[in-house]
Amino acid sequence: MRIAFMGSPEFSVPALRALHAAGHEVAAVYTQPPRPAGRGQRETPCPVHQAALELGLEVRTPARVRRDEAQHAAFAALKLDVAVVAAYGLILPPAMLSAPRLGCLNIHASLLPRWRGAGPIQAAILAGDTESGITIMQMEEGLDTGPMLLGAATPIGPRTTTPELHDALSALGASLILQALAAPPSPTPQPEAGVTYAPKLSKADGKLDWSQPADALDRQVRALNPWPGTYFTAGTETLRLLAAEPAAGSGPPGTVIGPALVATGAGALRLLRLQRPGRGPMPAADLLRGYTLPPVLA
Repeated sequence: MRIAFMGSPEFSVPALRALHAAGHEVAAVYTQPPRPAGRGQRETPCPVHQAALELGLEVRTPARVRRDEAQHAAFAALKLDVAVVAAYGLILPPAMLSAPRLGCLNIHASLLPRWRGAGPIQAAILAGDTESGITIMQMEEGLDTGPMLLGAATPIGPRTTTPELHDALSALGASLILQALAAPPSPTPQPEAGVTYAPKLSKADGKLDWSQPADALDRQVRALNPWPGTYFTAGTETLRLLAAEPAAGSGPPGTVIGPALVATGAGALRLLRLQRPGRGPMPAADLLRGYTLPPVLA
C-alpha cells in the first residue's frame, strides 16, 4: 500500500521500520519538528525523524496542521491508500483524516475504550491494571473514539515498569498494524461502558505523598520513571526516587523507620535507587553510606 506514517517518539519507530520492511510504499513521514536538546540545546530530530532519514524516506515536520490548508492540500496530493498514526503529537483535522483512500489508522497503546488520551501506558500501571495492550483504531474527530479494527493484550506484572511496558506495546503495535493492512478487518464501534481517560502528565504528578499506601506509591514510581520522575523533599534537597518496593513497617507517614525504609499511609516503602541534585543515580544503600536522610520526609 501507499502510506504516510505519522509519529514522533521512540514508541513509534518499530512500526515505521516494520511497514518499510514489509514493502509498503512510505510516501512521506510526518513527525514533530526538531527541538533543542542536551546540554548544548542543539536542534535534535525526534526518534521517528532519525529513523526515517536512515531509511531514506521523505520527512515532513509541520509545526501545526489543524488549520493549515496548504498542509491539507500537500497531504491530499500524496494520493495515499492509508495513513498510519502512532503518537504523532498533533491533532489531525477532518480534511486530513478523510484524504487517504482507507482513512487514517491509529496505533493506540491501550485496550480501548480504557485509557483514551495522552498517557495510557503510565495510567495503566498507576491504576494497578493487570493487563494493557494495543488497539488499531480507525481515526475520527473525537479523542480516541473511533471504531476498532484489531486489538491484542499483554500482561502487566506486579513489578512492571513504564519502560518495560512501553517496549512490549511498541513491538506489539508494529505487529498488529501489519496484520491490519494485510487483511483489513471490519471496524467495531467502541463500547460506551468502561471509558477512562489518561491525561497528559506533568512534573507535579511525580511528587510523592507519603500518606498514600505503599503499593500506590510503588505504582507511581514504576509508572512515572523516567518521566516526569518521582521525587520527595529531604530537608533542603529534592531527591528523585527511581526505584522502590513495598515493605513491612508502620509509623507516621513520611517517617524514616529504617535504612532506606519510609512509613506510608499503609505499610512502608523501601527506597532502592535515588538521585541527589546534580549527581548521578545510585543504589540507595550506596548513597546512604555517606548521606543521612532526615527523620521525616516531605
